[in-house]
Amino acid sequence: MQRRVVDFGMARSEFGRRAFRRVVANAVRETRATVGWSQQTLAGRAGLSRAQVANVETARVSASLDVSAALLDALGVRWELAVQAPFLLDRRRQREPAHGLCSAYVQRRLETDGWLVRREVEVVHGRSHGWIDLLAFHPVGGRLLVIEVKTEIDDLGRIERTLAWYERVAWPAARRLGWEPTTVASLLVMLATEANEHRLIENRPVIEASFGQRAQELATPAPGHPERGVGSAVRRAVAMVDPRSRRRGWLIAPRVMGRRSRVPYADYADFMQTIRSRGTGRR
Repeated sequence: MQRRVVDFGMARSEFGRRAFRRVVANAVRETRATVGWSQQTLAGRAGLSRAQVANVETARVSASLDVSAALLDALGVRWELAVQAPFLLDRRRQREPAHGLCSAYVQRRLETDGWLVRREVEVVHGRSHGWIDLLAFHPVGGRLLVIEVKTEIDDLGRIERTLAWYERVAWPAARRLGWEPTTVASLLVMLATEANEHRLIENRPVIEASFGQRAQELATPAPGHPERGVGSAVRRAVAMVDPRSRRRGWLIAPRVMGRRSRVPYADYADFMQTIRSRGTGRR
């Protein structure tokens, strides 16, 4: 029997309900005929009435999922119910403690330098639904800074695609906040771990091509000199942070950008063990 798929997201429309009835009707009718059962036989095996079988096969009325499942199971038909959530970009990070610590740390440091900062700025376009970790605006230079915070790097290509989308939707998001940006830049901020260092080294060509700006320059626009460049190429940078550090130079250049000193943590687990054993006290 031919595999048939129904988009259950259409179930709220009359078209979607008719499509569901037709798929179930065809599957029940064709399979029953193949095995040589009468409607009465099928009804008995499914624990339903013959009228219910007839209604399903003719698609005259909407059968409940329980009735449809009973008939398909009695016939030995394999069926699937697929539920697909909306496209939610990285929403699970909300439950990650290290991510929250890094985001709060970056926000505090930027605000100290005169930035206006909003966390978890919701952006929606079509079926895409995301949250910009940090959206920062410098009222003097007019720069809008899109900041993506990562505690671990799994797919750098996906991060690039996410940032590209955020850069486009950041303009209207900023205006909703009452900001009037003249340029937009992106900053990828990572937890300062050796594991993340190695991931960046493995992706050196991507880093050099797409994140070639100095992070410190993006985070400290020159006061009194509004920038220009609406519609020009977006500048991007990558940096690491230690949310326990109080050093003035809080943005740590990754080794792939020339730094030689070691970072404070081996990996995510090492960071979590450190803050649990020593607290979140700064150094």
